[in-house]
Amino acid sequence: MQPEIKTKSKADKALVRRILTLFGPHKADIVKICFAVFFGVLLGIVPAILVQIIIDKGFQLRDLNVIIYYSLYTVLAVLAASGFTLLYGYLSVVMGQKIMCDLRQKLFDHLQGMSLKFFTQTRTGDIQTRLLSDIQGVQGVVSNTLTDQLSNLAIVVSTLAAMIYMDWRLTLLSIGMIPFFALFGKWVGNFARDVRKGTQEETSELNAMMQETLSVSGILLTKTAGKQSLMSERFLNQNQILAKWQIKSSVVQYLFFGMIRIITQLAPSLVYWLAGWLLIKQGDTSVTVGKLVAFAGLQTRMFFPLTGLLSAQVEIMSSFALFERIFQYLDLKHDITDSKNCITLAPKDVVGSIEFENVGFSYEEGGHTLSNISFKAEAGQLVALVGPSGSGKTSLTYLIPRLYDPTSGVVRLDGHDLKDIKLSSLSEIVGAVTQETYLMHTTIAENLRVAKPGASLDELIEACKIAAIHDHIDSLPEKYETIVGERGYKLSGGEKQRIAIARTVLKNPRILILDEATSALDTHSERLVQNALNQLQAGRTTFAIAHRLSTILGADLILVMRDGQIVEKGNHQELVAQEGLYASLYQEQFAVQETAAEAEPVS
Repeated sequence: MQPEIKTKSKADKALVRRILTLFGPHKADIVKICFAVFFGVLLGIVPAILVQIIIDKGFQLRDLNVIIYYSLYTVLAVLAASGFTLLYGYLSVVMGQKIMCDLRQKLFDHLQGMSLKFFTQTRTGDIQTRLLSDIQGVQGVVSNTLTDQLSNLAIVVSTLAAMIYMDWRLTLLSIGMIPFFALFGKWVGNFARDVRKGTQEETSELNAMMQETLSVSGILLTKTAGKQSLMSERFLNQNQILAKWQIKSSVVQYLFFGMIRIITQLAPSLVYWLAGWLLIKQGDTSVTVGKLVAFAGLQTRMFFPLTGLLSAQVEIMSSFALFERIFQYLDLKHDITDSKNCITLAPKDVVGSIEFENVGFSYEEGGHTLSNISFKAEAGQLVALVGPSGSGKTSLTYLIPRLYDPTSGVVRLDGHDLKDIKLSSLSEIVGAVTQETYLMHTTIAENLRVAKPGASLDELIEACKIAAIHDHIDSLPEKYETIVGERGYKLSGGEKQRIAIARTVLKNPRILILDEATSALDTHSERLVQNALNQLQAGRTTFAIAHRLSTILGADLILVMRDGQIVEKGNHQELVAQEGLYASLYQEQFAVQETAAEAEPVS
């Protein structure tokens, strides 16, 4: 057990050091806060000293001038101390928000750099919880707690010094219970840390469930499957688990603050008892009424920040669980990164040839997704990928924009290994139109400007004309300012696809990937989208994953895939003549089309 405690202690110290590094860029703010705290604390002691003078030299000696002047001094001291307290409170909140903004931005940017593999293995709800809820959970510690503890510590030390100066015996009695209280606070802090971690993990589960079931796609699935009661039951179970953790969290707070209340109420009574014993039994005349009142005021002044120090111990230790979750994501390594000597290619300088040389790829260790893939696509060629579902067509195209890296072999662009090309440069060169078009819950114009943020309205219109969608947009009441709804659900499949094509036109990539962009569309929409795609492909090296072979009959190169390998390649005529897998697939689709044509009623 002992080694585990030491290991945890070392881990906590390392975590504290890492948390403190967040304050590094804000040294100037820290200096300002320290000055404000120093003057605020110093002025905070003055009223208690002035009260002693007012009672012992004013009331006891019946000197009205002492009462008037020192009461005025007390008011001024209180106002000045309050002013400095307000100042350092404001400065600490400003500094805290800067740190939170930096941390949130750092985490977001880090997640942006993660490969597609991370997002396919991690639920969106969990990512959202860490980015929003977890960081929000530590906001109090960063914005207030650590800064407040500087003030609390200064108040406790300065007040304790003043109390000792007044009477060391009363002071010793006042602080006698503090060590026991500190041990209790540490125990509560460790328990609260576990509770906080459990609460956030269950919150993450609930967020993920809500994101999955209350999205447009989730609601459609639930309603069409008639499983509202099942979803409700699942939510109820998870909701109850979270409620139990939150009950534990509340119990921790009540337990801790209940103990604080006992201490703060017992301590003054004990001080009055000792003061009375010293004055009456021992005849110690140094214990005056003014001193006793002033001491009681200082004692109260000390206990509130002392309570803050001990409660902060609980808050900080419980926040460790959240910091651990945040740093866990920040420590995730980017598996797709720029090489040390990577080059930047301007899109205008790219010819557009793509070469795969003995490429192998797997999503998991020891798996088998692609193997021994070799071919070359010349600049401006249309390369079609065909084959049964699961044959590796999409996986092959993922390697071109480096959504994944090959586990063996090399992929080259104009003779350069893709790993030697700067990722930001490569993203400008490669564009894609996929089967599932993603549109944000904003205007059509803003969805288009994702590809080119500074695009003018005229540029948007020109791109949409090429994509054969401008006339439809122009017929809408709000035109290009029309809100498309979540994931574009206000638009039909064909309309979303043509907006995606227009977006790609704006990007103007040299390499184009079309991943079954028309497979889910009706015949009319497919014809419109296919015409738009034909215009988009002009002058670009294009990789098209074909669902309907009729759309790629004119391809310069057709790669036929099965079980992660290229089993045939050539143009349409060559592959039909080989009478292999491609010819079989083509004959199947041709027969289905003929059957469908024969089944159509004659008008």
